[in-house]
Amino acid sequence: MSSFKDLRIVDNFYQTSLFFPMPTVLISTLTEDGTTTVGPYSLVQPYYVAGKDYYAMLLNARNSSNTAQNILRNGKCAINFVGDDRKTFKEVVRLGWPGDTPEEKMKDCKFTFEPGLAEGDDRPQVVKEAFQVIECTWMRDLDGADKDLPGQLEGYEPPYHDFNGITSKFGATFILRIDKILMKEKYYNAIINGVRAKDFPKVPVDYGYRDSKNFWYARFSRAIPELLPIRSTTVSSVKYAADRIDDKIKFTDEACAKLVNVPRIFLPTALKGCVAWARENGVELITAEHMDIINDKRSKEKKK
Repeated sequence: MSSFKDLRIVDNFYQTSLFFPMPTVLISTLTEDGTTTVGPYSLVQPYYVAGKDYYAMLLNARNSSNTAQNILRNGKCAINFVGDDRKTFKEVVRLGWPGDTPEEKMKDCKFTFEPGLAEGDDRPQVVKEAFQVIECTWMRDLDGADKDLPGQLEGYEPPYHDFNGITSKFGATFILRIDKILMKEKYYNAIINGVRAKDFPKVPVDYGYRDSKNFWYARFSRAIPELLPIRSTTVSSVKYAADRIDDKIKFTDEACAKLVNVPRIFLPTALKGCVAWARENGVELITAEHMDIINDKRSKEKKK
């Protein structure tokens, strides 16, 4: 006999049929008159993370929401990550009340705004109190969503798209190309110089509207490090793979030693990345010093 009970799956199952931890962000968009408005969201996550010409986030939204309508119209948004203090979260919950117009929401908004760093005059401002921001552009050409237009506030009629644009009568999914990642200096320095437990931002985790009275969320406690399992391969096996990755660009033994901790399944990809760097920089023999440069993916930022 199973130790579990079978719970019925209903609409908004992530809120009503699960304890599902989610991030809490503010999505800023532009209204028809070009002013910035914000709305809180949790159904946002990384989407394209590697192997494409760009990186992307995924946002699910009610298609009649101010946010969805503004993205359908303008195609630009910013994902603002805010802290977990009670005063901030109280304002986040207030901004999430459905049915309020942007003017009603923003009239007494306690957040302040400033321009982002992505190019273009048609972009919303970002939340100054955020510790990090992702500025995005909706990839409207994917899944034939370029014909989706704003204005259907009572629901959209079919046909619907599979994964981008209007996906149901009341739902929308947006694949958002990442244009810029903005980071406050404290957290920027932590990522560049090495993150310690005390460097993690205090991020709220919410569980959705689990009842008719409260919006539940958890405050940050402390990040706990757990050592990765080390399963080193040998220099000779790395050398064997490296010698066959390219007919011109080669690796020294010392360079191969820098790759012994790369999981075997990822080794070909890592070697190809090294070869691509070598081609760009006119290098035919990759040394340990070159590997240090390659491994430090933010070396250019450090030099700044």
